[in-house]
Amino acid sequence: MYERTEFWTEGASLWLPPQGSTTAHEIDALFNFILWTSTVLTIGVAVGIVYLAWRYRRRSPADRPVPVKESKALELSWSIIPTLLVLVVFFWGFRAYVGTSIPPVDAYVVNVKGQKWFWTFEYPTGLNTDELVVPEGQPVKLVMTSQDVLHSFYVPEFRIKMDVLPNRYTYVWFNAPARGVYQIVCTEYCGTGHSNMGGHIRVVGRDEFYEFLRTGGGDAGADLPPAEYGEQLYTSKRCNTCHTVDGTSATGPSWLGIWGQPRPGSTSGVVDDNYIRESVLDPAAFIAPGFQPQMPSYEGQLDDRAIGAIAAYIRQINGAATPADLAPPGGAAPADTLGTADAPEGGAGDPSEPVGLDEAQQNE
Repeated sequence: MYERTEFWTEGASLWLPPQGSTTAHEIDALFNFILWTSTVLTIGVAVGIVYLAWRYRRRSPADRPVPVKESKALELSWSIIPTLLVLVVFFWGFRAYVGTSIPPVDAYVVNVKGQKWFWTFEYPTGLNTDELVVPEGQPVKLVMTSQDVLHSFYVPEFRIKMDVLPNRYTYVWFNAPARGVYQIVCTEYCGTGHSNMGGHIRVVGRDEFYEFLRTGGGDAGADLPPAEYGEQLYTSKRCNTCHTVDGTSATGPSWLGIWGQPRPGSTSGVVDDNYIRESVLDPAAFIAPGFQPQMPSYEGQLDDRAIGAIAAYIRQINGAATPADLAPPGGAAPADTLGTADAPEGGAGDPSEPVGLDEAQQNE
């Protein structure tokens, strides 16, 4: 099973990464034809220039140029040969384009959404994930759109790349014959988090794929305490591209030091559970002073439990975590896990005085 962790990996070809799809060989063959043909022509032209410069150099001040008689054969050759090469590249490229653009009729369809700065995938069953899981040997058609700006979906091993546009659908397909994990990258600059806009395609056996669909991919945070699950979501949902947890400024406000802080003009008026929920589902409802409205909505991507976990993580890094935030599902947190050594005294950071919780939450 091949797992790609770097752009160039051991065992990859000199020019291209390993072939991971059934159409990659066609793209590679055309690439190599253009590469080596261009190399031969470049060397031929360079050698000709050097030879002619030496052969017809001026040997003395008395040398005078003489009329040159044209060569019909030479003129025809440098017109016909490049034309034939261009036609070969055109028809070969058109065949490869058609082959990679028109999916088979039995292709499995997955909807893809690009947004700042991550990818989400929706299956026909209604399942939404941030990792694309597909069965080996099965053609897969991706129907792609963008929620905000122009992105570009690129998988080097599959040799597929397609722009992803807002308010428009674009399509690409692939068939991965071998199991493995392959990296998705965005190749269209889409903002400050562009370099972090990655994802993975996991190719699995058919039985594992059916189990994945049946179980909904499994709940990655099912056995985690809410705060720990929120920390996991902070990375997997690319919250870290805009929000820091160390107090430094970024595209969005840092999560450190915000819990319980006033937000005049917002629905809650203070950073609490309701404020976090509104910020996740409708980020344009209130914009923190000094920041631009760049955050996309996570409506339909994060359920109530996930949003609650993010709020729990924010409470934890602010020293305001409750026992329920730190306890695994069905368990209880030890008393010495509450609060942190770096928690500020009193106010929003004092674990003895949870801020922003309603009465029912404080009694949990």
